Amino acid sequence: MSPTSNPEVQALLSCLDGQRRHILGILDGLDQEALRRPVLPSGWNCLGLVQHLALDVERFWFRAVVAGDAAVVEALDDIDDAWRVGPDVPHTEVLDRYRAEAGLSNAAVAAADPDAPLAWWPHHLFGEAHLHTLRDVLLHVITETACHAGHLDAARELVDGRRWMVLT
Repeated sequence: MSPTSNPEVQALLSCLDGQRRHILGILDGLDQEALRRPVLPSGWNCLGLVQHLALDVERFWFRAVVAGDAAVVEALDDIDDAWRVGPDVPHTEVLDRYRAEAGLSNAAVAAADPDAPLAWWPHHLFGEAHLHTLRDVLLHVITETACHAGHLDAARELVDGRRWMVLT
């Protein structure tokens, strides 16, 4: 059974895809200025958070850790701080990169054995791995993406008052 025909992996991917849609949906309608506006005293902005999700989450966990793509692993050090988007980088490029990384992540999941050990881990940075299978990584990325979706919900409300979902 391939990972994408595995009901558990399908359910996890469906959940992750819902969180990805939330990330992009809560930002829909914001212009470049609003996406770059610092929303917290630390200075982070919505666009930086999306770039972090593209590079430090989707690319790192799926293409490097799960798939062990040597080119991706080698390129991980090319960006010092994914949270900082250069002023010359169009906002559409960052949003498109997130969409593209999500697609590449799905391809990595489709090619992976859900029970196989992870292909690569940066022991030199993080010590022993605390995640061991595709399932572990999917659950971790769902959690991190959902957490950041909540951050973007709060940020959007601060930027222009829009709220994604309000249950009354």
